[in-house]
Amino acid sequence: MQLGIIGLGRMGMNMARRLMGGGHQVIAYNRTPDKTETLVTEGVSAAYSLAEIVEKLPPPRVVWLMLPAGDVVDNHLEQLSDLLSPDDIVIEGGNTYYKDDIRRAARLAEKSIRYVDAGVSGGIWGLKVGYCLMAGGDKETCKYLEPIFTTLAPPEGYLYCGPTGSGHFVKMVHNGIEYGMMEAYGEGFAILEASPYAKDLDYAKVSHLWNQGSVIRSWLLELLEDAFARDEKLDRIRGYVDDSGEGRWTVQQAIENGVAAPVIALSLFKRFQSRDNNAFEDRVLAALRREFGGHAVKTDK
Repeated sequence: MQLGIIGLGRMGMNMARRLMGGGHQVIAYNRTPDKTETLVTEGVSAAYSLAEIVEKLPPPRVVWLMLPAGDVVDNHLEQLSDLLSPDDIVIEGGNTYYKDDIRRAARLAEKSIRYVDAGVSGGIWGLKVGYCLMAGGDKETCKYLEPIFTTLAPPEGYLYCGPTGSGHFVKMVHNGIEYGMMEAYGEGFAILEASPYAKDLDYAKVSHLWNQGSVIRSWLLELLEDAFARDEKLDRIRGYVDDSGEGRWTVQQAIENGVAAPVIALSLFKRFQSRDNNAFEDRVLAALRREFGGHAVKTDK
């Protein structure tokens, strides 16, 4: 298929590469052209404006947005709504709040432009192993887009979740769970670090050990093993942990639905607390975010 990708950050750049490798024709646009030009050297077609990306795509056009959640998405959609034609498709793949999807889909529907929300997980590793995809919107539209989704995803890594907003809703809860899992690992290693056995423990080896048949084995532990192998006590980073918004929205949703979610809520609050200290468990969280998502870490050195 032919499609345009708008936004060539950590995710968008590698998604364009994976799609191209899967035989799709990709037209790429980024606000600053240097990333676009990098992809041109790899065989991707370039666009240097939203109008150009629309002009180069055949109808029905497919445009995938990989932008930071919030006003920047609304601004791009407002411009695209004046450029796209009826039956064209916009896929919103950022970490968007699902209620924004419902509002945006209704706005585009006034011009008969189709809207799909796609939750994307995979971080900086998606190019190699694929992206877990959670899609919401019109079922037939998502079926039409499946060649794109199945190229991006590993086997069994794509799911149609339901009507508009459901893809980002499922991704939101996914990230809330991620918060809780990371916090548990952080606290566990902090207990080890505070113990009388700390001086004898190699945390890279502990991480590796726990992935050999243990009930707590996970990809996160594989990433921790790599992080500890490079920095035994994570002394080269600060335990300052950002939150993307999805943890907040998950807690907010739990409150709205009257669902007890104490682990996710406390893991969110611990991220707030991390910004005032440099605890070992917070350095574990910061290291994990760097390993799976390429998120920046704060350092003292």
